[in-house]
Amino acid sequence: MVRRTKEEAQATRSHILDTAELVFEARGVSGTSLAEIAKAAGLTRGAIYWHFEDKADLFNAMMDRATLPLEEADACGGFCGPDASLVQVRDGFVETLRRVVRDPQLRRVFDIATHKVEYVGEMNAVRERHLGMRQECLADIERALKRALRSGELPKGTRVRSAALGLFALFDGLLQNWMLDRDGFDLLQVGPQVFDAYLRGLRQPA
Repeated sequence: MVRRTKEEAQATRSHILDTAELVFEARGVSGTSLAEIAKAAGLTRGAIYWHFEDKADLFNAMMDRATLPLEEADACGGFCGPDASLVQVRDGFVETLRRVVRDPQLRRVFDIATHKVEYVGEMNAVRERHLGMRQECLADIERALKRALRSGELPKGTRVRSAALGLFALFDGLLQNWMLDRDGFDLLQVGPQVFDAYLRGLRQPA
């Protein structure tokens, strides 16, 4: 009986997250209340609060559910891991772009996180989470660049922090621009070309 109750609770939680994705996508995060999500899910507000402390907690759970497969696959989300090579960093970014294009749920969640959330009020907790993930990613990229510098793959004098910020900005910019206009360019064709051009530039002597 307890096992069945746990399964039912998990099913309810998943249903809330599914509903939140659709409501956030349609109305934006700031314009959506937990009461509206509860109504759309056919549940009471109490049922929402039983699973989530507040809207930020629900939003973060929605993000975790979508990005966990990326982290388990060692693609973007931990992006590439602490021991990755520069090539693996590049491949991690490209793999993430591929998954966003081909996975409707991941694409929807990234679209919400990119264009439909404001870091105000209770959503400040989401901003802190976003910044934490960004810093982890930049740290991974910096480590890979430092290894490439020590091995001679990159020329002496390469400014590692600046190069890492540039590489991350390429990924972030590609994703955001494609989300704004998916017919504007082929993300799976342009993305690898952009990363390769950037890395070729880094490898050139100053």
